[in-house]
Amino acid sequence: MSRAIALLTQDLRLHDNPVLHAALAAADEVVPLFVLDPGIAAAGFAAPNRAAFLADCLADLDASLRPLGGRLVLRRGPAAPATARLAAELDAASVHLAAGVSAFAQRREQALRAALGDRLHVHDGALTALVPGAVTPAGKDHYAVFTPYFRAWSQAPRRTVHRAPKALRTPDGIASEPLPTAKPESPALPPGGERAARRLWRRYDLDRYADLHDDLAADATSRLSPYLHFGCLSAAELAADALRHGGEGAEAFVRQLVWRDFHHQVLAARPRAAHHAYRDRGDHWLPEDDEECAAWRAGRTGFPLVDAGMRQLAHEGWMHNRARLVTASFLTKTLYRDWRIGARHFLRLLVDGDLANNQLNWQWVAGTGTDTRPNRVLNPLAQADRLDPDGAYVRRWVPELAHVPGRAVHRPWLLDERPAGYPDPLVDPAALSERLRGARGLD
Repeated sequence: MSRAIALLTQDLRLHDNPVLHAALAAADEVVPLFVLDPGIAAAGFAAPNRAAFLADCLADLDASLRPLGGRLVLRRGPAAPATARLAAELDAASVHLAAGVSAFAQRREQALRAALGDRLHVHDGALTALVPGAVTPAGKDHYAVFTPYFRAWSQAPRRTVHRAPKALRTPDGIASEPLPTAKPESPALPPGGERAARRLWRRYDLDRYADLHDDLAADATSRLSPYLHFGCLSAAELAADALRHGGEGAEAFVRQLVWRDFHHQVLAARPRAAHHAYRDRGDHWLPEDDEECAAWRAGRTGFPLVDAGMRQLAHEGWMHNRARLVTASFLTKTLYRDWRIGARHFLRLLVDGDLANNQLNWQWVAGTGTDTRPNRVLNPLAQADRLDPDGAYVRRWVPELAHVPGRAVHRPWLLDERPAGYPDPLVDPAALSERLRGARGLD
């Protein structure tokens, strides 16, 4: 009886899983394997919020496999030797893996190839809607500007979406480590797992997305990013569902999925961009270790929209995308601190802390990335008026200002009586507005 291993990484699902689909096609018995690799922790990516969410994902996947006749096998250690040992135990004819884009994923694949030889089968299209490198501009290995990438993405053929398996036979008697448990740092972390993800997607109203996705108080985005990061949902399936649904909301939603694919194809071609400027602008950032950076992390900059975003991040392990851009611009363009300071803090807390999206979005804001307007500055006051016109988002996350009505909440320094416990602005608002009026690329 033939056996195959499905080595799962960021594809923790049954529906539309190319790795699981290929393993089932290749063998009579399949072992779904997850390896808790210490290299993740050594690289600084085993943050408590993601560890807790991952524990949920693994428990959910195991629970979903068991009625089919399977179960999840968990091993600990570097992925290549751990997988090779299990392949030897099982006399497995093949090992199936999703292709990744980070430098860590590429090193892992190389080590697995060295350990397993031609028994390793790497599958594209498991982590993104379109395979990184599937579309490229003439004479180049990736698109560096989003709009032409979006046009090419829209015209490219995409793979078939696979159904979830109806049966999966995993042999008995395979040694497995206990499923992990972890405590999150953020108290309002969402539950992990494919079943929670699919419930959220089924309930989501795509038609509202076009009108409300920039409204911070409406909280009308899908909140699917953690589930996409861990592969509880397939980006290809979401894109197919949304395109079938049609309408302005669905089109706007798909555009965000394309941004995710765009960043993955950039990082696949330029893994160094995770930690170094994609386009070096010669910036000389101010030092990190000072009270201003600490105030930014704590949500005590004195600029209410910035502080609301940072406090949402601390409480939920998640932040609305527009708030991410505003808080990042404040750190890099207003305080003039290195984008890597902010990227590290976000990766410490974000449950959806995806290396490609996080690092390249930070670089986009900082002007060292793919933005064609590197001098763009997001004015925190103008953004507050546009994204939170009634101040409801700020009042939700900054309780010191909960009593301040309307948009006056965005400028507490103008109130007759300063709110107790709320800090003065780190930067003089009048001087900031004057400076920003002269900045090129101001938004």
